Amino acid sequence: MNGEIILRMKNISKSFPGVQALKNVSFDLKKGEVHALVGENGAGKSTLMKVLGGVHLADEGEIEINGVPVEITSPRDALDHNISVIHQEFNLVPTLNVYENVFLGKELIKKTTRSIDRKLMREKTKELLESLGLTIIGTNYDIPVRNLSVAQQQLVEIAKALFNETNILVMDEPTSVLTSKETEILFELINKFKEEGMAIVYISHRLEEVITISDRITVLRDGELITTMDNSDKNVSKDEIVAHMIGRNIEDYYPDRSTDKINGDVVLEVKNLTAKGIFDSVSFNVRKGEILGFAGLVGAGRTEIMKAIFGDFHYNSGEIILDGVKKRIRSTTEAIKEGIVLVPEDRKQEGLVLLMTLADNISLPNTDKITSLGTVRRKKKTSLANEFVEKLAIRPPMINRPIQNFSGGNQQKTVIAKWLATNPKLIILDEPTRGVDVGAKSEIYSLVNDLTKAGVGIVFVSSELPELLGVCDRILVVHEGRISGEFRKEEATEEKILRAAAGMEN
Repeated sequence: MNGEIILRMKNISKSFPGVQALKNVSFDLKKGEVHALVGENGAGKSTLMKVLGGVHLADEGEIEINGVPVEITSPRDALDHNISVIHQEFNLVPTLNVYENVFLGKELIKKTTRSIDRKLMREKTKELLESLGLTIIGTNYDIPVRNLSVAQQQLVEIAKALFNETNILVMDEPTSVLTSKETEILFELINKFKEEGMAIVYISHRLEEVITISDRITVLRDGELITTMDNSDKNVSKDEIVAHMIGRNIEDYYPDRSTDKINGDVVLEVKNLTAKGIFDSVSFNVRKGEILGFAGLVGAGRTEIMKAIFGDFHYNSGEIILDGVKKRIRSTTEAIKEGIVLVPEDRKQEGLVLLMTLADNISLPNTDKITSLGTVRRKKKTSLANEFVEKLAIRPPMINRPIQNFSGGNQQKTVIAKWLATNPKLIILDEPTRGVDVGAKSEIYSLVNDLTKAGVGIVFVSSELPELLGVCDRILVVHEGRISGEFRKEEATEEKILRAAAGMEN
């Protein structure tokens, strides 16, 4: 790190209807450094970077690059100043293929015919991805990105950003859908970029990663700058960061689990569930009041298994037994009627209608509770929304606000709220804390723990091993569509889970 300031953001303020997102925030970035930006959901991290990236215009404040004041009024302006932003929300065109997305807006043109040189674009995309070690996409660069997994789409986003001539790279939650191995590769790339003089802003809720990769750490809280800490010696502690983020210490991050109090009744039993080419002969059970964890590498089949149970993915054979009765669940509607609900991995695409209000989203699967003679009763709808806003501490408590204007953590709470209102027997949580801040994570863990006390069965799918070890009573591991390991809470370790996830015997 050479210490030369490449970027200064001075006294940046930004407000939205009803919310002051940023209040006189100043932030600087040096060449060849990783400067982490942390804070709870709604703290203003993404908003500050969207001002830098030209997505939002600041109400007040100045931006300087290499000591020269600049105006960034659009994403094109940001690119012209060699600023690339990898947003938490993907900026991909679903119907375009991999290389078309990577070269979007900067297509290569044949000199002779002046037509798009698709062959060269495909070759350069392949060359870049392979040089970066991002080979998870495989060799089919003609596939539409909508057919890729969330993790694969993230890798396309990274490749897209790196194709620009970038001096300043902003990474907003870049590892939230990556495996530990993919994260290692990304960190190797980041260190390489640092050595080449690139300046990197790194936003993440994974504080262990922040401490590992960053040279400085800036904390925002409620739209204000709280502190900037020197982490060049990697001596900043997670507890110190958390205390600055939330203004207090979090005690008992994971709630106590007393497995001997779990009700012996089996709420869900799955026998030999098979979807050809995806998962094979999957068998397990979940007891009332139990939290059953699912681990595995990206592409192992965890999400598809969960969607099959929820009636959202076709399976060829096997049995689903609920409360001792065999069920053939052919749709999500049938699953909900049977008391099975799913909080999906991709909440924005599959869990919420972003243009609708908080109250609308909570009401969607609960029309029977808010209608009379086919007419929505506004008072009932308002009462239902307010009940769960209070129960889950959704903030701000503005039920008529579009859900797209809430932070990621509060959006996730809304997805959980709409399903809790249906009084489910079994809740499947697929990556429930992805992109969620440390405070909201702790609240979700406590909520899940409280649900088990009421006898609800929980399936908890996560790529974060400390989370699985801290929350779950048992952990199943999926490798290439099969259950490759099962561990009780008292015997589970990260090493055992990783070995099972890789198909190795313990």
